[in-house]
Formats: sequence, structure tokens, C-alpha cells
Amino acid sequence: MIENLSLREKPFVIGITGGSGSGKTTVLRELARGFGPGDLSVMSMDNYYKSREEQEYDDQGVQNFDLFSSIDTEAFYQDILVLINGKPVSITEYGFNNHHHQPNIIRIEPAPVLILEGIFLFHMSQLDPIIDLKIFVEAKDAIKIIRRITRDKNERNYPVDDVLYRYAAHVVPAYEQYIAPYKERADIIINNNDKTGSIIKVIRSFLHWEVQQKGKRSIVKNG
Repeated sequence: MIENLSLREKPFVIGITGGSGSGKTTVLRELARGFGPGDLSVMSMDNYYKSREEQEYDDQGVQNFDLFSSIDTEAFYQDILVLINGKPVSITEYGFNNHHHQPNIIRIEPAPVLILEGIFLFHMSQLDPIIDLKIFVEAKDAIKIIRRITRDKNERNYPVDDVLYRYAAHVVPAYEQYIAPYKERADIIINNNDKTGSIIKVIRSFLHWEVQQKGKRSIVKNG
């Protein structure tokens, strides 16, 4: 639960979702650019995947990471509450299937603006009262497939044929069940096929304003 915040107000919470390969991480990175330490916190649902041993297999014997049950949503939710209540959290970076990846310990500090990112974000009904601005990132199917192949081959060490199978058998059904139904409920839809600079600048300007306003209110409260 959200405690009675005596020293700080609830941060302004942004939720970013979209299909795999839509460019959520790129949008998040651009939104966060230009903010100083203590202005903004970022939490990615990707770091809350359950261990490989806990993931379900499809009828072809391939583990499916695109199920809602593949995420430890309770741990994700509890860490969000910790941040909202003004305390830091430490999590272990998830390495997917890349055995060469050395996971880092990520420490996230509370800040006036909190950005949450993940494919199942809007499917978590308990986050509805927490998220103040919902952003849905979309892209053409062909672009999403190319981005998925590039990412999974280079960053996660997946063979191309495996990427294509997972996209058809896991990613597309997950998008239709857990992601697409929430598109119309988003406050902002970003078509991330090519250039998104203008809308990113608008959102970033608004976030800078939020940081400034919360800083002013904090000075008044503590003064």
C-alpha cells in the first residue's frame, strides 16, 4: 500500500508499453535524456522475469517468455510501492539467454518522476491507480520483426530461426491478448516507425515542469 508520505509527495508515474520491437526502450531513453540525478527513476519489467526453471514450455518444447505468468509481477509491484514511498530498491539485472552477460545490481533511487516500462504493464490492474500518464508505443509489424531479430540475435544470443519461431508462436499471441486491448486506453500513442522527436520533446518538457513543480512544493513544505 502507499503510505502516508510526510517528507515527499507521490512521484508523477508514467507507464510505457507496446509490442515487442516497437521501440519502448528507445522512447524511454529519449524521455530520460537531459534529466539530472534525483530527477527521474526508471523501472523496467524486463528485470522481473522469473528464472528459466520457472518458465512454461509450449507444445513444441520451447520456453515461452511472452506469458503474463513469466513475470514476477508481485515483486515488481512491491518494488514500485517502495519507490513511491520514498525508499530505494536494488534489483539484479536480468540476462535472458545470453550466457556471456554478467548481470549487474541496479540501485534505483526515488525521484519526482517515475517511469515504468514493460509489455504487460497495463495488464496489471493494480497499477491503474498509480500510473498518471499511459504511453503506448506502436510500430509497423515489419519494423518490429526486424528490431526483434536484431536485438535477440545480438543481445540475447538467440539464433534467427528461434527468434522467428518465438515471434510467430509467442510474441504475436501475447500482443493480441495482453497488449493491444489497452491501446485505446492510453493517453498518448507514439507511432515509432521513424521520427518521434517532436512528441518526445513535448513529453520531456512536461516532465521537466513536473520536476520543477514538485521541487517547489517540497521547498514550501519543508521551509
